[in-house]
Amino acid sequence: MSLALVHTRALDGMDAPPVVVEVHLANGLPAFNLVGLPDTEVREARERVRAALQTGNFEFPQRRITVNLAPADLPKEGGRFDLPIAVGILAASGQLNAATLASHEFAGELSLSGELRPIRGALAMALQTRAAGRTLILPTASAQEAARVRDVSVRPADSLLAVCAHLNGQTLLPDAPPPSDSAPLPAPPDLADVKGQLEARRALEVAAAGSHSLLMYGPPGTGKSMLAQRLAGILPPLDEAAALEAAAVQSLAGHFDPASWGRRTFRAPHHSASAPAIVGGGAIPGPGEISMAHHGVLFLDELPEFDRRVLEALREPLESGHVEVARARRRARFPARFQLVAAMNPCPCGYLGDARGRCRCTPDQVARYRGKLSGPLLDRIDLTLEVGALNAAELERAEPGEDSATVLARVLAARQRQQARQGGNNAALDAAGVVRHCRPDDRGRQVLARAVESLGLSARSHDRILRVARTIADLAGAEGVAAPHVAEAIQYRRGLGASAR
Repeated sequence: MSLALVHTRALDGMDAPPVVVEVHLANGLPAFNLVGLPDTEVREARERVRAALQTGNFEFPQRRITVNLAPADLPKEGGRFDLPIAVGILAASGQLNAATLASHEFAGELSLSGELRPIRGALAMALQTRAAGRTLILPTASAQEAARVRDVSVRPADSLLAVCAHLNGQTLLPDAPPPSDSAPLPAPPDLADVKGQLEARRALEVAAAGSHSLLMYGPPGTGKSMLAQRLAGILPPLDEAAALEAAAVQSLAGHFDPASWGRRTFRAPHHSASAPAIVGGGAIPGPGEISMAHHGVLFLDELPEFDRRVLEALREPLESGHVEVARARRRARFPARFQLVAAMNPCPCGYLGDARGRCRCTPDQVARYRGKLSGPLLDRIDLTLEVGALNAAELERAEPGEDSATVLARVLAARQRQQARQGGNNAALDAAGVVRHCRPDDRGRQVLARAVESLGLSARSHDRILRVARTIADLAGAEGVAAPHVAEAIQYRRGLGASAR
């Protein structure tokens, strides 16, 4: 047989489109031609495959070898095509039983000795392979994450020799063992470590209960970062579908960690990060920090220090829950349903309003500093809170606050009410959902109308106040949204948030 067809998959954003590796052997001068829009890593597979076959005591055909990666208009990248190319050459030259190829999919990078190295995106491949009904053969290091997908046959292999023995029916590869989550995960930072700051703790609980975005501002050392790091500990664990979505993004970036399965991710990029690093991008679009924080927490410390383009790029994903990255020849869509928590100082030096007069910033400097945050961005942040400094006496008198487990119980109860009522979190309610589920009583409507008029709030801010009020009511176990719930929600639109129009 001079022609062999081997099934594999490429990566295109969060999708894993099918690719057929067509290997043809023809008479003529020895040559190895690789076509089908391969990038540099894929073209280099010729040398890796040649060495792997020779060190495995296989015969490398001294013929004209043409390898086509179909479809031809889909860009191919990475070392994942090494294994299917090698299998195709062996099948086309008669060294491998080609009858079993149609029921398998292959992916793996080959070392020169024929060992298999891990690949990115194994989880996304397994999700698509399940729909195709084929058996997926992967490197052992990648099979563990692919086995997280139910109802798909995953066979781990250590080397090309083991794959060939399986296909020839000599020594069958075992099924990947089911993932084990028996090892205890390290406990996240506990909210009981935070002394005082009762208002900030309350805002953090409201944010967790409704999946709302939060901006904290105040002088250095007041506990803003400490509070943000404890948000993930009061968020409910992910269900299986959400855990698969989050893990698939991590797998695309090559950062999948089995030990963190089901736990909310916490991403805290430095303020020097570029727009592609935050949003996603590259010649071949890849996920950025906002997608890596999918179903988790994205913490932006020193918010005004981020590049203006980075901050403005957050506006769309905060509303839609996804981001589209467009390049000249590629377009990819990544999920970005993250919970934004940001922190900043009130002025460049951080001590505006300090009782000891330590601030030396001029009004123009303060205005320029705060002006880095546009009104449309602030309008999309649900809760804005000032975190004031505590003196030594206040810290000494502060009693230990509730721990994360106690707060988590209330958050879970509030989220269960939301799930039973509308099938999702309050922060994700659309305009129709706000009207249906967040309508306040008569007194609450009057309070909200006065606040909109006096603070000059936008229609978007109006709806966000109602969403937050609905969350506050859920935490209180109330059926309807009353005036006290609306009043508390309005307090979270004051301060810096009041500048959004």
